[in-house]
Amino acid sequence: MRILTTHAGSLPRPQSLTQLYAWRADGKPVDESQLVAEGEAATDWVVERQRACGIDIPSDGEQLREAFFLYVQRRMSGFGGQWTRTLGSELENYPEFAEVRRAAATAKTAVSNFTPPMAVGPIEYQDFDANLDEIKTFKAALETTGDAFTDAFITAPSPGIVAKAMRNEFYPNDEAYLDALAAALRVEYRAAHEHGLMLQIDAPDLALERHLTYSDRPIAEFVAFVDQVVARINRALDGIPRDRVRLHVCWGNYEGPHDHDVALREILPSLLRAEVGTFMLPFANPRHQHEIKVFRELPLAPDQKLIVGVIDTTTNFVEHPEVVAERLERAADAIGDPTRILAGTDCGFDTSAGMGRVTADVVWAKLRAMREGADIASERLR
Repeated sequence: MRILTTHAGSLPRPQSLTQLYAWRADGKPVDESQLVAEGEAATDWVVERQRACGIDIPSDGEQLREAFFLYVQRRMSGFGGQWTRTLGSELENYPEFAEVRRAAATAKTAVSNFTPPMAVGPIEYQDFDANLDEIKTFKAALETTGDAFTDAFITAPSPGIVAKAMRNEFYPNDEAYLDALAAALRVEYRAAHEHGLMLQIDAPDLALERHLTYSDRPIAEFVAFVDQVVARINRALDGIPRDRVRLHVCWGNYEGPHDHDVALREILPSLLRAEVGTFMLPFANPRHQHEIKVFRELPLAPDQKLIVGVIDTTTNFVEHPEVVAERLERAADAIGDPTRILAGTDCGFDTSAGMGRVTADVVWAKLRAMREGADIASERLR
């Protein structure tokens, strides 16, 4: 038995590429052909780095996107304007930390996820070529590595994170907006599968929004939202084998108190209704690593797997391989079968261009440590 390694999708972007994305987000003129050329070169780079680090199931690092969900505004119609996204109530008890965080964010050359556009017209998928070009670029990079990888995945956002981050100013209600987003995102979901890639749906909304949009509302309202999003994900996945889909859920990829996070136990019953073959959850996160034991009470279906977050993407500590191995061993015990776990990261390393806190050299060291830890755990769990 060999525990496979993967990660959550986004990887460090070269500084020159980040600068181009930041300029474009600020409304400055950018040579689009240069941006694409640098994105394609960066894709080759991150695929090779993943091979060198021992990753079994790589991504394209999201190099051809400015952020994990913001890119949809360039592929779909209906988005415009701008609004400032709420930070919820989490930081109200930590004003000093809130100010330090604000100052650090404003000092970065980066693309902000907190000043996104809104839905101001009908949402329809339009730029099919951009989606297919991204897939072709990734597959070309994979071909240069021969048979170095076991599989490969590409990400797409859940309709829920787009709906909450890119506010509805057009549809009569949130349900109609979610329906439109799910229909549009289905284009990318199907394209991933049709081109032989595993699909990862990034759905931080299914945990994160509890302490953002729903911070002052009853837990039942948030769980109802989770149920609504999962139902639409399932609809959008119709016809795609669930063993080719993984669902990534997290409480936000940022360093912070996280003491307003919803407990996994509250949302897991709803998450388990998703028609996916693999779940990906953050268990290196010090606020949630104890929750792996919840799977003893609320087990996965027999045909489902768990990607265990064993690497923290918000700190420059490089996890010791023994720590990685211990986290995987605890997960294997909770799931009840070591063949149904994979090693992964808690989230992406650069979910919005330039916003990552971990430097590239440390990222690669973390991924190598994950491989070493997975090897240790594989031996012990035989």
